[in-house]
Amino acid sequence: MSLLSLHKSFAHGIHPDEHKERTEHLPIERMPFVDRYTLPLSQHAGAPSRPIVRVGQRVARGELLGEPVGWVSTALHSPVAGRVAVIAKRRHPNGRLVDAIEVETDPYSSQKLTDAPIGDPAAMDLDEFIAHVQRAGLVGMGGAAFPTHVKYKLPEGKRCEKLVLNGCECEPYLTCDHQIMVEQAEDVIRGVRIVAPKLGASLTSIGVELNKPDAIEELRKHIADGEPIEVAGLETKYPQGAEKMLIRALYGVEVPAGKLPLDVGVVVNNVGTMTGIAEYFDRGKPLIERVVTVSGPGVDRPANLMVPIGTPVRDVLRHCEMNEQTCQVVMGGPMMGQTLAALDAPILKGTSGLLAFTEQEVAHPNEYACVKCGRCLEACGQFLNPQRLARLSRAGRYDELEKSFVMDCMECGACTFTCPSGVPIVHLIRVAKATIRDKKARER
Repeated sequence: MSLLSLHKSFAHGIHPDEHKERTEHLPIERMPFVDRYTLPLSQHAGAPSRPIVRVGQRVARGELLGEPVGWVSTALHSPVAGRVAVIAKRRHPNGRLVDAIEVETDPYSSQKLTDAPIGDPAAMDLDEFIAHVQRAGLVGMGGAAFPTHVKYKLPEGKRCEKLVLNGCECEPYLTCDHQIMVEQAEDVIRGVRIVAPKLGASLTSIGVELNKPDAIEELRKHIADGEPIEVAGLETKYPQGAEKMLIRALYGVEVPAGKLPLDVGVVVNNVGTMTGIAEYFDRGKPLIERVVTVSGPGVDRPANLMVPIGTPVRDVLRHCEMNEQTCQVVMGGPMMGQTLAALDAPILKGTSGLLAFTEQEVAHPNEYACVKCGRCLEACGQFLNPQRLARLSRAGRYDELEKSFVMDCMECGACTFTCPSGVPIVHLIRVAKATIRDKKARER
């Protein structure tokens, strides 16, 4: 029995209904190719990619369309063989107009990718390896879309002692990571074998919630005796998959306020990112598609779909037979995802789910005065005081908010979920954090 099994979870958190039963055992199927793909140059945290193609140019599937601009930026590749139709402003899922490349699909192409291994990563030095990861366009696949190569560049004086893989998938409805672990366990472990030695990690821990026993079993099958890789079954609780919560659950170590996992010697990746590492180095495939869970009462044929990046949401929902009762579509999970204003928005690198809800599921709560019940404090895994942060946000007292550690809020939504007064706590905190960031940017 691993010592990791002694650490089942973190303090606080919530237990929302899982709603995973419609897709948790559905195998990954491939989304048919569509006529046109919209690829925002900003699909990741940091600076947008810079286009290196021109309108009318023919491109192959997997060909580089946009190159990184600066360190916190990554590459963008074509999801299909076709022709660059437009380079212009297009609507991002967040509602903003951003620079994007539209690729018109070649109807006569087979869209097959030929394996072209990059080379033996073990023979590369760390800087060369990191450059390849950036060139692959890899980002965190859990939703934040933080460029993966940035995590692998260890600052001077920092060491990576442990590599942690997030296989928790604690958001309700989502099952894409679950199916990746079941169907692509070999690639997950192959990714670990590539990354862990590069970072100097002496132990790799894969945290998987106990509601995914088949994923735990499948991952363990591919780990050789004596390998420094462990699969830890964790309590099913939200937000178990948050980096700091996951580290606390696995090792009983708390990442200090304002610090990063690397400050306690840990690098955290999503299991989907590991499959991307394996596919790139072993087969030469950059990040051009991802698994997306399509579910909710508004679709009649839920699915775990392998979807090319840039596919319009409308086409994905049509493929899964969205019904007329749908009144809201959420990209991501119901706790941290964003409601879409238009279905022409594209699937992004960080899109883990599309959820179609009917009027019955969409909450329109009345807001009442805070009753000081303390439920939001009990829910917050970061041990913050959410209702105080919400009040300070409404009052515009941003200096006090920073002193109250508002920037440590990970916007998981657990506080809003538990609030009996219907106070939009996480929304108020999110507005305050954005205002503080803008203020600091103007000062710089």
